[in-house]
Amino acid sequence: MIPLAYSAEVTKARSTGAALVALESTIITHGMPYPQNLEVARQVEEDIRAAGAVPATIAVMNGTLHIGLDDDQLSQLAQSKGVAKLSRADMAACIATGGTGATTVAATMIAAQLAGIQVFATGGIGGVHKGAEDSFDISADLMELAQTAVTVVAAGAKAILDVAKTLEVLETQGVPVIAYGQDAFPAFWSRGSKLRAPLRMDDAKQIARAHQMRAALGLPGGQLVANPIPEAAEISAAIMLPIIATAQADADRAGISGKGVTPYLLQRIFELTEGRSLTANIALVRNNAQLAAQIALELGKTA
Repeated sequence: MIPLAYSAEVTKARSTGAALVALESTIITHGMPYPQNLEVARQVEEDIRAAGAVPATIAVMNGTLHIGLDDDQLSQLAQSKGVAKLSRADMAACIATGGTGATTVAATMIAAQLAGIQVFATGGIGGVHKGAEDSFDISADLMELAQTAVTVVAAGAKAILDVAKTLEVLETQGVPVIAYGQDAFPAFWSRGSKLRAPLRMDDAKQIARAHQMRAALGLPGGQLVANPIPEAAEISAAIMLPIIATAQADADRAGISGKGVTPYLLQRIFELTEGRSLTANIALVRNNAQLAAQIALELGKTA
């Protein structure tokens, strides 16, 4: 038996057939300091409620997989130290040993599918790291998208990655990559990039239909919906690219590798942008939550 707990809000939503949107928890434990992390987590949940859906923040706490957290649990997680960062490889071990862990994109997708939640909002997915031809550093998020039937709404892949190679892997794995409302694949902190998205859809209804059609065809895996950051919040690629290059060079000099690369780069970019990158990150996560709620509502109409 899986030690599984649903929050009261999620339990009610499941019984009434209300639209549900999954949320990851690494943004809370590894994304920003307390109390800002708690404030943002609450705000993103409220954005989903305001759009007419129900949020389900996912985390493992003391060996129990929680689908939805009440406010006390959210506050506890936001203040916890030494929380594991869980992906497909270590999620089961954390639960089995009674641990506490925050879910990445891959782990959140696994939990969402287990709970029957079809839509998940995040900031940006992981992908192919620069230099992966030597390091083989490729996020488990990409393989999860290929096998777990959840539609993931993100502002593209994190811009610190090799985005072109990330798109190639997604194509090889048969993952639909849908740009929302534009042809260009968004570049996380920036609305556009030089890369064209394989697919474009302009409304939540189309995205919901595509999700359902994949199931009808018996195709495994989910969809990646690449939702550009709001224009008022973006940092242009012309500004970000040199900053990312500087942060990467600093990481190389410091010998940062493996799981330490992403948090190091994000912190260094935060410093180099004097906090603008985090402000943009919060805006794009909220924007993604709102679109995910619309997709979840559309899925509910034709369920």
